[in-house]
Amino acid sequence: MDSFNSMIGSLHQDTAFELAFRLRTPQPAKPKGCVVLLHGVGGSEMSLAGLAGSIDPELMVVLAQAPLPLAPQQFAWFRVAFTEHGPSIVAAEAERSRQLLIRFVAQLQSRYGIAPQNTLIAGFSQGGIMSASVALSTPESVLGFAVLCGRILPELEPHLAPPSRLASLQAFIGHGEYDSKLPVQWAQRADRWLTQLKVSHQLRLYPVEHSISEAMQADFVKWLDACLSGKSV
Repeated sequence: MDSFNSMIGSLHQDTAFELAFRLRTPQPAKPKGCVVLLHGVGGSEMSLAGLAGSIDPELMVVLAQAPLPLAPQQFAWFRVAFTEHGPSIVAAEAERSRQLLIRFVAQLQSRYGIAPQNTLIAGFSQGGIMSASVALSTPESVLGFAVLCGRILPELEPHLAPPSRLASLQAFIGHGEYDSKLPVQWAQRADRWLTQLKVSHQLRLYPVEHSISEAMQADFVKWLDACLSGKSV
């Protein structure tokens, strides 16, 4: 991880942005696109440094810090309890983070001159949840989204954009077959829901627990590159 950490710049805490964040360095003078990476519950913006390091150096990579502190260097997008009936979330916090992220993505695009059609948002676990929440409610703000070991919140349904607005959106769902935190059924539900919404997407399952495997990371980066190059995915 140390080699990846050396690629990440200092924490930006600018009042012009809704969230604190770091940039993967060196930054291209004229990035051909932007990838916003969101960490999981109890992580920090540095949690996805390794993933950031695998992304095309011609892209600007943003590692956002969630707004809810849990402990030193541990943050969340919303609080969640894992019960025998499944995850139970603080829905108001998830909604607040969704709105924060929508504004944050717009602020990044304005500051760095990057168009929505060249912007992707992705995350691990709770970060993947938030990626889906942003993209499926405001599809005009991004080209696509990726959910790595996450899910699509049922609570998002009232905020979903209509299928006509979702038509150009791209999505990637990567999940561990042996995930005990968020069982693989959540990925299968996401697959069915996106099919119903007519959102173009890939579903990839891997023989791992609640983690990003090398194969998952490689497939995600391949999908990301294809999206931004305009190739069929």
